[in-house]
Amino acid sequence: MPETDRDELARRCAEEMWSSDRASQHLGMRILEVSAGRAVLSMAITDVMVNGHDICHGGYIATLADSAFAFACNSYDEVTVASGFDIAFLTPAHLGDELCAVAAERTRAGRSGIYDVTVWRGQPDDGERVAELRGRSRSLGRPLLR
Repeated sequence: MPETDRDELARRCAEEMWSSDRASQHLGMRILEVSAGRAVLSMAITDVMVNGHDICHGGYIATLADSAFAFACNSYDEVTVASGFDIAFLTPAHLGDELCAVAAERTRAGRSGIYDVTVWRGQPDDGERVAELRGRSRSLGRPLLR
């Protein structure tokens, strides 16, 4: 399939997923970019995301990274779920920070895939790395688009 067709398929898959992704919507995430095997999402850190150390709770950072991972690995019209992930927190995020998660496919073989996600404070070209996630995906073998 030509790259433009693959990216259009990825966009349609993202629209389908987003329409019922209440968790990402509730947290104020925005899809900035989606293409085959890649997704970029952003989220602003609000007062309800800050913990007792006055920094963003790591679970919210992981959720942003996981959402970017989900949009990247579901870009091929196959329902795909996480089979696991590991995350490293590198520097804290704070109230008011705009985080940007960039998910990129590393490999896909059969029903399994590996994706890397970098979470940035600000934009990737001039921001600071906040976290790194390595995700493992598993296709359920059925189409995403109805």
